[in-house]
Amino acid sequence: MSAQELVLKKRTDILHALCCSGSAEHLERVLDVLLAQGELTWEDYQNVQVPGRPLYTNARQLLDLVYTKGVDTCGIFFAALKQVLPEVQGADFSSLGSCSNVEEKEETCRTSTQTLLTQRPSLIYKLQGCIDGAVKSLVQSGHFTSADFDEVRLPIYTPAQQARRLLDLVRSKGESAAAAVLQYIHQKQEVGSPLNEEKLTPPKEVLKYQKKLSSSVCAQSCFLSTYGGTSHMSLDDIYTEGQLELAHDCVDVQGPLGLEDIVGTVGTVNEEADTVLVSGEAGSGKSTLLQRLHLLWARGAALQYYLLLFPFSCRRLNSEQRELSVQELLFQHCCWPDREQEEIFQFILDHPHLILFTFDGLDELKQNFSDEQRLCCPTQRAPVHVLLFNLIQGSLLKGVRKVVTSRPEAVGPVLKKHLCKEVLLKGFSPNGIDCFMRKHHNDPTVAVKVLESLQANTALLGLCHSPVLCWIVSQCHKELLGCGEGSPQTITDVYLMILQHFFQRQSPSKSTMRLGWLQGHLETILHLGQLAFEGISATCYIFSGADLEKCDVTEEDICMGFLTQSKDMSSSHSKSYEFLHVTMQCFFAALYIVLSSHTDRYAIPKLFELQDLRDTGVSSMCFRSCLPSTDQKEQVADSEVAAAETPNLQITATFVSGLLSQRHQSLWVHYCSAGMVEKKARQVARCLSKGMQKHFKSIPQPVHGEKKSMHAMPGFVWLIKCIYEMQESRIAKEAMSKLQVDHLKLTYCNIGPVECTALTYVLQHLRNAVGIQLDNNSVGDVGVEQLLPCMHICKSLYLRNNNITDEGIRKLIAKVIQCDNFQKIALFNNKLTDACTQHFSHLLKTRQDFLSLRLGNNNITEEGAKQLAEGLKSNHSLKYLGLWGNKIGDVGAEALASALENSNSLLWLSLVGNGVGSEGAFAVANIIRNSTSLEELWLTENCITRAGVECLIEALEHNTHVKSVWLRNNDLSLEEVKEMAQRESRLIF
Repeated sequence: MSAQELVLKKRTDILHALCCSGSAEHLERVLDVLLAQGELTWEDYQNVQVPGRPLYTNARQLLDLVYTKGVDTCGIFFAALKQVLPEVQGADFSSLGSCSNVEEKEETCRTSTQTLLTQRPSLIYKLQGCIDGAVKSLVQSGHFTSADFDEVRLPIYTPAQQARRLLDLVRSKGESAAAAVLQYIHQKQEVGSPLNEEKLTPPKEVLKYQKKLSSSVCAQSCFLSTYGGTSHMSLDDIYTEGQLELAHDCVDVQGPLGLEDIVGTVGTVNEEADTVLVSGEAGSGKSTLLQRLHLLWARGAALQYYLLLFPFSCRRLNSEQRELSVQELLFQHCCWPDREQEEIFQFILDHPHLILFTFDGLDELKQNFSDEQRLCCPTQRAPVHVLLFNLIQGSLLKGVRKVVTSRPEAVGPVLKKHLCKEVLLKGFSPNGIDCFMRKHHNDPTVAVKVLESLQANTALLGLCHSPVLCWIVSQCHKELLGCGEGSPQTITDVYLMILQHFFQRQSPSKSTMRLGWLQGHLETILHLGQLAFEGISATCYIFSGADLEKCDVTEEDICMGFLTQSKDMSSSHSKSYEFLHVTMQCFFAALYIVLSSHTDRYAIPKLFELQDLRDTGVSSMCFRSCLPSTDQKEQVADSEVAAAETPNLQITATFVSGLLSQRHQSLWVHYCSAGMVEKKARQVARCLSKGMQKHFKSIPQPVHGEKKSMHAMPGFVWLIKCIYEMQESRIAKEAMSKLQVDHLKLTYCNIGPVECTALTYVLQHLRNAVGIQLDNNSVGDVGVEQLLPCMHICKSLYLRNNNITDEGIRKLIAKVIQCDNFQKIALFNNKLTDACTQHFSHLLKTRQDFLSLRLGNNNITEEGAKQLAEGLKSNHSLKYLGLWGNKIGDVGAEALASALENSNSLLWLSLVGNGVGSEGAFAVANIIRNSTSLEELWLTENCITRAGVECLIEALEHNTHVKSVWLRNNDLSLEEVKEMAQRESRLIF
């Protein structure tokens, strides 16, 4: 096979080899060699290397160009590829490359300008260690201006790219400049050669700093602190992996993502970006995940490609008031080098691909992400948030990998365009809950009892998918196991349980009666509540001694354990504190709103109006005004705060709803007037009712001929969660009585088991049956179980991409068989296997009014198809059957065809991408031949040959009802496609 033919055959492999690292370096080095060999002209080079164009596009342009230049150029290309990437070349590449000469052509050079081209690869290599000196030399000799200096030394370029830019500029300056730079390089070589990039040996001072940094990171990551630092859990002992998924579909992903996949190339959607976003709800385990990454790196157990790792907390960066340079940010907030700071920082600038930054809690930063204020110079001082934003977008330290965590609500389109990928952290799986509980309890009998208690209370089991709630439930196992029928149902119940746990731990002799554990602790609640309330209103999560003093927080209050000592980098000489978790801060803020007489009457209405203020930038200022007195300057500053406040205030509002529920009001009447509590409860009820009505009024009128549908936004889900926390069926009934739609769409709303519980509580009161669409959420098997009580009002259920397994389907089918309204289900892209098909077969046999079954992109084989066929034989109502993207093959297609060939109800059948060949097509042709109802048949992306299509054409001659048969991407030649399309217009190729 010739080199030219191999370029076509191996095109995909070559593109992956050139681009998989996410860096343009491999492509640029191949281009250097081709320029040096004279295989590319300068115009060719510029046509390939277009600034701002995606890396893969540039690589494809090069392959097209090389192919058109013929066999010899293709041979040189493979030789260059072998030289640049020896570790990824196969035998075919090696044998071709060895025949081609890629040695530099010194003897053919007549001018210095020509030498810049013919020796380009080695010149770039030699220049990387002395860019500054070369540019300064050219400025001093008059060949370069200061503008040229700035253009070459742009921090967004890697050292290799700076060297290339230098040579390109020198070439444009003419022969004299070329001679000058060659002379400079020659002089430098006489003194000593620059650092070898391929076999990098870091300087001693960098290795010493790495050791110190590793030690510091390890010390900070080994333990999880609880109870204000009085108790520590080893991260090794307690860490349990959460569920990681890519935000975008990726065909290359096989199996679950691991920790190292977060910073790896898998799932990359923007090769030019350096930033990975890990997003997840509050309590989903984002901070602990980063802590685990830090610990593994520090121990040398993972991420060893990165020489240095710098961890940052956005919560702590909030307290940094000074303007800093990048160097000061790294060394003052992470680890200070003992010596040679400038040399270490220069190493970081020269080798950005060896550095990893992590930024935990972008949603807790006081400022919204913005890319308007650009900063390119790493030595220039700027506010910390400006440095952070420019690091994320790549204006500063281009090439450094950054991992950022945030809640989804704080991530807008401006930030997403600067991401190389987004990874979703979706809390614990059912197995994760089991694993965590067993790790948390040394006594296995206790773990078993807690797990049994969870299995008996599916609402609580759903809550435990959030790691922070799982930890609370595990910590409070004595209270949980002793509560009998009063087992927690809501998030508020769980946090009240830990409140009781902490108070009784400090005062074990006091009464354990329902009200007794609160006695004597009201002052602590109010002190910590005011601290939490004022902190959230100012986007403050770390508190100084002055903050505590202002809210009268005493040492006794601190000893309760709700606050833990924080290591605040900007004020290391004084103690600072933070709540155990941000949700704990929200809970205490809610307690303050309920119990304090110092908040005005508008506090609750303003808290529940936040969904209208999300885009105005004034929500914090409005909430701040709930306090009796606020400095005007503080209000102005608060108006600029944006990223963290809305989600945290929504969590606070959810807790307020739960605390003011009828079932909990008796807790507070001994500590404040019953009239005040009832008044606040009525306020919440009015706000929830008003919010739901406003949402319903926004539903547009349906298009003529279509059903009326409502696409719910996340704010709607939040309101429903608040209604559930109140446990007031009257409010739920009143809200649902005003909802008049046929289809309720809740896609991409971050709905997990907790939200499913709340949705069921409210939706079960709908008057008329609806279709419920929950595609692209995190429902899972436990969420499916939470939805069962509202299946009686469900006409159709859409659960695409929700991590559902056969066990969830078993429980779902057992329920919906009894529900007269249920007629359609869609379960694309879940984790279903042949084991689920027996349940669907039973459904088809039992229900003769069932209309639509769509099971695309799962793991159903021919055995599953045979099971479905048994149900289809007895069913006379099914209109839509979708099985695309499974593995049923010819045998499965034959079984289905045998069951469906006499169907008088089936309108649409999809067997796309199932490995169906001509034998399967012969069988499916019988459906076309005999069915009086079939209108559309999809057989795209299979391996059907001409013989199979001939059989389909013959069957179509006997059936005029069929409108189209889709056959794109089967085993047919272009000539066969053209001929058959002319013979039968209903065949779609």
